[in-house]
Amino acid sequence: MSFSSCVKPFPQLYLYPSCFHSHVSGTTTSSSLSLPPRSSLVLKQNTIFHSEPKLQLKRASTTIRCSALTPELKTTLDKVVTTNKIVLFMKGTKDFPQCGFSNTVVQILKSLNAQFETVNILDNDLVRQGLKEYSNWPTFPQLYIDGEFFGGCDITVGEFRKLKCQIGI
Repeated sequence: MSFSSCVKPFPQLYLYPSCFHSHVSGTTTSSSLSLPPRSSLVLKQNTIFHSEPKLQLKRASTTIRCSALTPELKTTLDKVVTTNKIVLFMKGTKDFPQCGFSNTVVQILKSLNAQFETVNILDNDLVRQGLKEYSNWPTFPQLYIDGEFFGGCDITVGEFRKLKCQIGI
């Protein structure tokens, strides 16, 4: 009876909490491989384990993360959200939303006869990435009222009554 464990070859296989398969007599069982979450370990290509499985691991290259929210962009975003009563950062425009969530928020604002400005985040990737840091909110659309971040689509839908009061309708 031969015991072998194998991992299919990938150029780089990052190991987060992951698993590998043991093949014994034609049956496949899963064995859990515990590594720290978000480990920076990489499995070498074509690694094969025989009898006593031993991982061949190497360190991934160091990633340097730069902030997309430059001081200039922060100043610009501050100016946009404070000079307009209601601003919606969305995919598309209020006349042509390019995302269902953006469209939902636009329809809510239109149903309230709210005067609002929109910024199409698809026009500028730097703005799109910077806004995620600016609001500390990872998704779009992002609604700002009176210079304050209100929320995304789910919050806007859930807080419809509060939104109506906040807009002053």
